[in-house]
Amino acid sequence: MIYLKSSEEIELIRKSCLLVSKTLAHVGTIIKPGVTGKFLDTEAEAFIRDHGAEPGFKDYNGFPATLCISMNEAVVHGIPTEEEIKENDILSIDCGVYWDSFYGDSAFTFAMPHVSDEIIDLMHATNDSLYLGIEQVKPEARVGNVSHAIQKFIEKDKNYSIVRELVGHGIGRNLHEGPEVPNYGRRGFGPKMKEGLVIAIEPMVNMGKRHVRQSDDGWTIVTRDGKPSAHFEHTVAVTKEGVDILSNHDMVEKAVKNNGEIKTFSRKS
Repeated sequence: MIYLKSSEEIELIRKSCLLVSKTLAHVGTIIKPGVTGKFLDTEAEAFIRDHGAEPGFKDYNGFPATLCISMNEAVVHGIPTEEEIKENDILSIDCGVYWDSFYGDSAFTFAMPHVSDEIIDLMHATNDSLYLGIEQVKPEARVGNVSHAIQKFIEKDKNYSIVRELVGHGIGRNLHEGPEVPNYGRRGFGPKMKEGLVIAIEPMVNMGKRHVRQSDDGWTIVTRDGKPSAHFEHTVAVTKEGVDILSNHDMVEKAVKNNGEIKTFSRKS
């Protein structure tokens, strides 16, 4: 089902999304080589609960953690473990919050200090594609316009691959609502975006081939060819004027810049 939100409901979603962003920024201040995903997950859960909210992912369909931490060839849905983060790792960290009956959702990929420039380029392309998709959000436009903008930039302009099996989604009182928001598609196709629609846009981009598989843990999605993947996500609302980004990566990027243990990363364009 597709549910259009009132302005009051959008503000509650924004509140949840900003707490997600603050949580990712908190993680950005403490992440470094040598720490574990479990440690980051514990910190994130405490941070969310200290603000009076609940982790949005924990126990959702049985998922066991607050954060999805997906390293290197892992695309999404990685389960935090006791494995120490290494100096050449990248980590997609996806976080959800449930607060005052509404969900927030956002993701950011972090780079450790010895990540290659080639992989940083992948991250920049993925992040830039997110904003190109967001630029297509406006009343009466089709979801396919968002999908096409992301796919064209990634596959034609940058020669990377878009994951097809996983998509963005509507969000509100439920973590996953309609419509699905694929990262590939045709302009002029898909559901019309109406004022009050809230969607999570989340390009997942592979350095190699687009094909993925599920790991033995039943959750983690990895690239079949073992090459790295990057992932960025914003929750946005369709407004009368166009689009309103409800999550905030500026505070995450600031945390990264202030963390001398990891590689600085921010939007290229």
